[in-house]
Amino acid sequence: MNILFVYPNYPDTFWSFKKALKYVSKKAAFPPLGLLTVAAMLPENWGKRLVDLNIRALKDRDLAWADLVFISGMLVQKAGAREIIQRCREAGKTIVAGGPAFTAEPESFPGVDHFVLDEAEVTLPLFLEDLKNGTPQKMYTSKERPCIEQTPVPMWSLIDMKKYATMPIQYSRGCPFDCEFCDIVILNGRKPRAKTHDQVLAELQALYDQGWKSGVFIVDDNFIGNAKKVKQMLPHLIQWQREHGYPFTLLTEASVNLAEDAELMNLMSAANFNKVFLGLETPCLESLKECGKNQNLKQDLAECVHTIQQHGMQVMGGFIVGFDSDTEAIFETQIKFIQRIGVATAMVGLLGAAPHTRLWHRLKAEGRLLQETSGDNTDGSLNFIPKMGKETLIEGYQKVLDTIYSPREYYARINTFVQNYRPTAKSNLSLTDVKAVIRSIWRIGVFSRSNILYWKMIVKTFFTHCRALPDAIELAIYGHHFQYIAKKITKQGQGSS
Repeated sequence: MNILFVYPNYPDTFWSFKKALKYVSKKAAFPPLGLLTVAAMLPENWGKRLVDLNIRALKDRDLAWADLVFISGMLVQKAGAREIIQRCREAGKTIVAGGPAFTAEPESFPGVDHFVLDEAEVTLPLFLEDLKNGTPQKMYTSKERPCIEQTPVPMWSLIDMKKYATMPIQYSRGCPFDCEFCDIVILNGRKPRAKTHDQVLAELQALYDQGWKSGVFIVDDNFIGNAKKVKQMLPHLIQWQREHGYPFTLLTEASVNLAEDAELMNLMSAANFNKVFLGLETPCLESLKECGKNQNLKQDLAECVHTIQQHGMQVMGGFIVGFDSDTEAIFETQIKFIQRIGVATAMVGLLGAAPHTRLWHRLKAEGRLLQETSGDNTDGSLNFIPKMGKETLIEGYQKVLDTIYSPREYYARINTFVQNYRPTAKSNLSLTDVKAVIRSIWRIGVFSRSNILYWKMIVKTFFTHCRALPDAIELAIYGHHFQYIAKKITKQGQGSS
């Protein structure tokens, strides 16, 4: 049995980093962790091949080789997934689909032969048994939240690691919070389930043995969902990093209550975490209450950001406009807040109603749901009727993007970040890093309209916070991508008006 895994193209979004990837000669930010993990769950004697359309094209000979085609992806990739499905249908191939996009909207993907949805530890064995018996069903679903202590190490041999900027691993699933707009509790539940420390170390060792020595993204939607277990795991991770010469810098996602736990922040710093994404959402208290983001109401968000930065971790932030509680003042309020806290990587999105979330159900009951979501809350599209009016919201959103990603404001945030940041991560300077710096000097320092701001930032950082200089240059490179995305969204908005 030959299994072809196909991962759809990822469109230009805030998180695609396509412009920034050119500086480090990479094709994509991350490989498809879900498909690599599923590959490791299939019989060892089956043939396996992965085509990531972000890396290379799907060829006729790939399809000719395959007995089954497995497809996975996120909602933002659904257009690409539909193209793959059509191509496979034309080639007469049997299609097996699973993952977040298909679990959320299976009805949106006609042409799929077998849906293996929810968590593969439960539903994949059911499909494989039926396949073996010649009786595979159309749909496999389960609300069971399995223990993930038997989940295998991803099958890294299926990819060319040199094509990717960062490697992903998963430590836990689930989040204890229930924000109205978030679909994590739909996909993974509210009770965090974690792997053992031996599993984590085995996955890191597998990456190390494949020759990887760079960034590793722990993709948990809330890494600290079970802080007690994380604190038990991190000392083992710290020891492994020390014994191996700190080959990996780590990044992850967490909730803002991380800033309340000095022990946890110190352990993460010692384990070589240097970035963490926080869902900051909004400085508007009424909007936080509206969406049930109660963890953000307990302390000053600006202080949270600065505390985490001072523990050696750069904060990347998610922000939202379009809550029912938002007035037209929210746009200027968000701009001032983002500038004040110095979060350079500020992902500002429009509120979106993901399928089957509490928000989705509420808006549907109110008759305000318009269409399916694009899966990208930064593309300027709306799938519901906002209380402040569609035109007002979109114009205000574009104003936020135009402002915070204008060169002056963006570099001001880098400078504010550098002043608060106390880097602790240990990293090995690679030839790729050196080339990225040289390219940034050439493309930004010479040929961009940000060149004066770039050099001012370089000089100031070198003389005042020299250890933060690599981070500052990296943020300048990211800025190239963010400015491109902001302009793209603004032009789309102008075209639709």
